[in-house]
Amino acid sequence: MTNKPLTYKDAGVDIDAGNEFVERIKPLVKRTRRPEVLAGLGGFGGMFAIPPGRYREPVLVSGTDGVGTKLMLAQHLGQHDTIGIDLVAMCVNDVLVQGAEPLFFLDYFACGKLDNKVAADVIAGIADGCLQAGAALIGGETAEMPDMYSDGDYDLAGFTVGAVERDALIDGSDIAVGDAIIGIASSGPHSNGYSLIRKVLDRAPDTRIDGKNASERLLTPTRIYVKPVLSLLRSVAVKGLAHITGGGITENIPRILQGAVDAQIDTSSWSRGSVFDWLAETGNIDIGEMRRTFNCGVGMVVIVAAPDADETIRVLNHNGESAWQIGRIVAGDADSPRAVQYV
Repeated sequence: MTNKPLTYKDAGVDIDAGNEFVERIKPLVKRTRRPEVLAGLGGFGGMFAIPPGRYREPVLVSGTDGVGTKLMLAQHLGQHDTIGIDLVAMCVNDVLVQGAEPLFFLDYFACGKLDNKVAADVIAGIADGCLQAGAALIGGETAEMPDMYSDGDYDLAGFTVGAVERDALIDGSDIAVGDAIIGIASSGPHSNGYSLIRKVLDRAPDTRIDGKNASERLLTPTRIYVKPVLSLLRSVAVKGLAHITGGGITENIPRILQGAVDAQIDTSSWSRGSVFDWLAETGNIDIGEMRRTFNCGVGMVVIVAAPDADETIRVLNHNGESAWQIGRIVAGDADSPRAVQYV
């Protein structure tokens, strides 16, 4: 038995490396700063002041998420600089559907052994995502847990807070029969269904999709819809928004419907794209499973009055999005759960 003094580093946690990492990412965090941020990185809590007079009756909208097993794909490819965009996207797109502008973001990075280069690449992606969303990265946590994670493994979680005027909240209560359903294009599967995607990849790992190796194409980051949709909200009376995440169109549109209405979706109105064609064919995945697992080419849904459909598409196109009318709101059964009808 030895009486050698033990240190935290002997146990697998390097405090100095952690401090070095914080200094390394400070310039990345500074890029996302908004005037409302009151303190820099390194304090116990991030501080964000809502300017007096900006809101009459503000409602704070919060969201948290991760990126699932898409992380395993990033780690397998050794490509860590875009997965942070996914993390931000999954959170800010969620608060956006209530009409909220994301104000700030925090991250949680957990690993077995801190690799400063890998971790900095991840944070660089998070900063890029925050810039796309207009949110300030005001803090986070890095946890080195050698007995919890193997070397090279890491996990991510994100947290965001947004704000919206109470009278501008979007809750779907005004959605009515005859309203138009507008779909906004996704960049691929985003960050959903990757446990199934990895099974499909095992069947055909050398496939090329859209000129890229399938694994690289499937690492394309989740699209962030914040700025285009906020622009839309300033010009069109939007009745409902749905972020098409796990559950696909099938399960996410009903989340914003109230009363005896259903969503009728015309599947011929858009092309789901080569990624989803490949997944369906290679994995022999039936259409019902595809629709409730993946977004199938539509990452966000907007519901507006029928006369506003053309203007909605025009504004979204002007802001760099591909959008189409993919369906309409129809009468449903008051005694049955709200549903999506595919035609």
